[in-house]
Amino acid sequence: MSQTSQSHGGMAIEYDVAHVPERHPSVFEPATFVFAVLLAVLGVIIGLELLTRVGITPNSSIIGAVLAIAVARIPVAVLRNFTSLARQNLMQTVISGATFGGANALLLPLGVLWLVGRIDLVPVMMLGAFLALVIDATILYHVFDSKIYPATGLWPGGVATAECLIAGDRAGTRRNLLGVGAVVGGTGQYFGIPMDVFGVCWIGNIWALTMFGVGLLVRGYTQPLTGIDLSAHYVPHGIMIGAGLVALVQIAIATVYKERERAGKRGQEPEGTAPRELGPPLRWGFLAFVAAAAVMATAAGLYAEMSPGMLVAFVLFAAVAALVSELVVGIAAMHAGWFPAFATALIFLVLGMLMGFPTLPLAFLVGFTAATGPAFADMGYDLKAGWIMRGSGRYPEYERQGRREQYLAELLGIGVAALVVLLLYESYFARDLFPPVDRVYAATIAAGTTPGLAVTLMLWAVPGAVVQWLGGPQRQIGILFATGLLILNPIAGWTALIALTVRVILLRKYGEQIQGPMYVLAGGFIAGSALMSFGRGMVSK
Repeated sequence: MSQTSQSHGGMAIEYDVAHVPERHPSVFEPATFVFAVLLAVLGVIIGLELLTRVGITPNSSIIGAVLAIAVARIPVAVLRNFTSLARQNLMQTVISGATFGGANALLLPLGVLWLVGRIDLVPVMMLGAFLALVIDATILYHVFDSKIYPATGLWPGGVATAECLIAGDRAGTRRNLLGVGAVVGGTGQYFGIPMDVFGVCWIGNIWALTMFGVGLLVRGYTQPLTGIDLSAHYVPHGIMIGAGLVALVQIAIATVYKERERAGKRGQEPEGTAPRELGPPLRWGFLAFVAAAAVMATAAGLYAEMSPGMLVAFVLFAAVAALVSELVVGIAAMHAGWFPAFATALIFLVLGMLMGFPTLPLAFLVGFTAATGPAFADMGYDLKAGWIMRGSGRYPEYERQGRREQYLAELLGIGVAALVVLLLYESYFARDLFPPVDRVYAATIAAGTTPGLAVTLMLWAVPGAVVQWLGGPQRQIGILFATGLLILNPIAGWTALIALTVRVILLRKYGEQIQGPMYVLAGGFIAGSALMSFGRGMVSK
């Protein structure tokens, strides 16, 4: 038994790592595959039910971890192998991919086409969304552990998932602390306190999360105090556009710098230890999005809606929107555990309207963009959990195998989700069950652009750009501030600032020795909150 140490936001945590086998388990082992498919079906149904009836999907990585632990405890010989943390990690990856992929990335885009009255083109939207989803997951697989998306990054949902699985595998102080945290998290969530935010603030970057909390409070109290609805004036959207553009410049600068640095050190680093290159996956990922958007536009007959020049502009803009959306959502998810996927799709919808695209192409644009981001963030959590349980990078070959198996598990979950959505989407829409944000997208398309909207967006993009630039690529304070502004939840803002204050006080009083217990408790807060949200959502549906 060996130990490996990792650091998150200044906290060093020790994880026990059992003897590493020569080969990582595969999701396509017969027994593993059967249970993976069953969990995927369960996951996508959970996702569809909660997204259409409650408006959200829960942290399905946590749900998957709990189910994987439960399966491992069933006293049946065929399930004996599921006591392996590696197999449990594959199981939670499958159900997580199916939940977010089926609900957020597939059903949601289909609902937009249905609501704008083009039911005949829903299958084409399904094709476009599925291609975008697979590309989305593939890009994350290749950029995870890069300079911008490092494995040592925060990824709070993944940390909480790993804590659940490790605690379920081993008794002792960690399990007890996690249990206490889960009880506190579930209780707080029951009384309306977003304990997942509290837990994230004990793990994530203090600067980024402070700006996230400030953004939540500014959005929550501006209208009651001044009568001004920031969202109605597109203030959050403009700030996110500015912060997002600067974040892309920062990513480009970091990518060029890192590739030059690696070129100078070529052959000097042990294989599997250096951060992955970010440039090549983003380049071929963009080309893949261009191809997928072109296929979707051709199959939908959008050439009849636009001139050749505008059609080319639409395809290129859709690809840019998909890529930028997933990058921004991934940054927010890694630092804060929350990601503005719905809002980023709305931003690109508004920009598409300003470019003059007709109604039908706009519906495809927002659906295509919405299909990217959630899977990118969710798979980041899953890979983070696997990275922790595989030794936090100490065993490069085993880590490479495990990451590849998780990617295949994600694709399996996405494939099952696509089949289930194809079978069920008509029954949901026929009963007027749509993801609530679909009605926002459809209403926005129907309303058209507001006079002076472009000027408003550009004006508010300036402070967003400045804040993001001042914070630098590591803190991402502009993106997180804009994320808070896009979410109407002032209680979450107070929760974030209180949690950060408590964190600073405890660290100053007790020093580094308190970091480990706080870290495990934070995982419990997130897990308990996710389970309570899931349970209440299923009961209230």
